[in-house]
Amino acid sequence: MNAAACYFVHAMAEENSEIARGLRHRDPDLLDRLIEQYQHRLLRYLLHLTCNPALAEDLFQETWIRVLERGRQYDGRHEFCTWLFAVARNLFIDSTRRKHHASLDGMLDDDNRPIEIPDTGRPSAFDRTVQEELSELVAQGLTHLVAEYREALVLRFQEGLSLEEISQVTGAPLGTVKSRIYRGLSALQPYLKGAQP
Repeated sequence: MNAAACYFVHAMAEENSEIARGLRHRDPDLLDRLIEQYQHRLLRYLLHLTCNPALAEDLFQETWIRVLERGRQYDGRHEFCTWLFAVARNLFIDSTRRKHHASLDGMLDDDNRPIEIPDTGRPSAFDRTVQEELSELVAQGLTHLVAEYREALVLRFQEGLSLEEISQVTGAPLGTVKSRIYRGLSALQPYLKGAQP
């Protein structure tokens, strides 16, 4: 590892430790900073996960309340966004179980409406990867995928999480994450060609 990479890793570890300390002390300035930094990514993730803007907004608010209430559980060993997405995912699963008595892995989507994603002011990794003329087809296609495939694709290509981080967020083994991404990309192919399956 070169000196620049070592410095970056050390800086990230120090930032994660600082976040963990601030959350343990319920630092309101830190919470404001975290909300400002992660709000667009979190809402985008929840919109893709739920396919329901109203539910995504509710879970968005609940996630930040949970961060405030249980922030001391964040230990700083992993990226904050990984822990944040795991909190949001668990809240989604809990809300789904209350309504449908099912887990995320067993659900199929009946709602085929396209999702409007808020503009963050800069292109995401997902947007840079997919050509502009295909982005609407991709968004439409994602709504047709099984929830666990959609989640894996959004976390990997839109949020830029590593396979290991996706495994931490979802609680799925690394092999399962790889399989979901592969199968999700395969299922998305007909929509990228503009064809209906």
